[in-house]
Amino acid sequence: MVKLPAFEVEQWMDKYENTPGVLNIAETCCSSISIDQLVQFNSSQQEDTRQLIDFSKPMTYGPILGSDELRRNITAIYNEDESKANTQSPPLTIENIIITQGAIAANHLVFYSLVGPGDHVISVFPTYQQLYTIPESLGAEVSLWKLKVENGYVPDVAELEGLIKSNTKMIVVNNPNNPTGVTIPEKVLSEIISISRKHDIILFSDEVYRPLFHSIEQDRIPPSAISMGYPKVVATSSMSKAWALAGIRIGWVASRDSSIISAIASARDYTTISVSQLDDQVARYALSASVRPQLIARNISLAENNLKLLEQFVADHSSTCSWTKPSAGTTALVRFNDRDGMPVDDEQFCKDVLEKTKVMFLPGSRCFGHGQTSSFDGTVRIGYVSETEVLRQALEKLGIYITDHLL
Repeated sequence: MVKLPAFEVEQWMDKYENTPGVLNIAETCCSSISIDQLVQFNSSQQEDTRQLIDFSKPMTYGPILGSDELRRNITAIYNEDESKANTQSPPLTIENIIITQGAIAANHLVFYSLVGPGDHVISVFPTYQQLYTIPESLGAEVSLWKLKVENGYVPDVAELEGLIKSNTKMIVVNNPNNPTGVTIPEKVLSEIISISRKHDIILFSDEVYRPLFHSIEQDRIPPSAISMGYPKVVATSSMSKAWALAGIRIGWVASRDSSIISAIASARDYTTISVSQLDDQVARYALSASVRPQLIARNISLAENNLKLLEQFVADHSSTCSWTKPSAGTTALVRFNDRDGMPVDDEQFCKDVLEKTKVMFLPGSRCFGHGQTSSFDGTVRIGYVSETEVLRQALEKLGIYITDHLL
């Protein structure tokens, strides 16, 4: 029997997010929208938005790998990247996409299908715990490719070469990164792909926060890893984070390598027959050409405005907290110091702040440290793309707490 360690982020969220009166700035999704709100983003006057869901359709399993229309809408996102990347790769087709129950299922399937005992996996760190715990649970050896605050949490490619072994099967990146909100620049991403190609290693890119690039110049936004000319890239994403629709539980796997897609489709038969037809219909509507641009524009605008509030908070309390400002996504890793300039006990800090103010965020050392405590002492992850008023109230209460307890 496989023994999995506690999934610390999820355990913390499950334990505290339903605290009465909580101001939740631990949440990592853009402030979620309702179906009524979703239809307001439709720019087409020709479409009857009442047909968002076809209630006359029999509720069979539906298309096993996801509807053609949903997969076609997803390929359009990547193919737009392809044109920006100016590569010679052919456009993605629906055969390159598999629909899953959220990105968490997509990520699990990638590892379950492609990694096993005797394999070696290199994962960026810190990142979502699933990305290194699952391959470990499958019997693979995992090396952590540590991101350093002095490098702005951008991966050091020189260190990557030193981590590669003869049995390295996969390199895992998370772009934009959770919890830091940092983007891997295109030049660095290109170097990672070159190394992967040189050693014939699969590059797995968790891109669940893409395309929420809110604090980076347009000409510096990197393309998806799948759009950079290397066939053995597998990318995952979902409707949860950047698209504000976590409740429909739709994610996907994308790859140009037919053998990778085939392996994942085969493994998927043991876990999922199909996703919900209702969820599929909502996702295909949200990612349609007449809805998608307005929806992502709303979420980017929300992220931009809210990040200004958090940036001002950090500046106003610079004697107590510091950070690397995020360039994308919804999360920031912020370090807090006590009166003597020493890092706070972040787990106790989070609990005390929640008890005294109802403000909730996550302790870095527990949820992202993986035993590397010195790098995460005093850090908390803040999800700042919540409703603006929730963030405003939370930061106001947190500021009062700092004055009373840390200064």
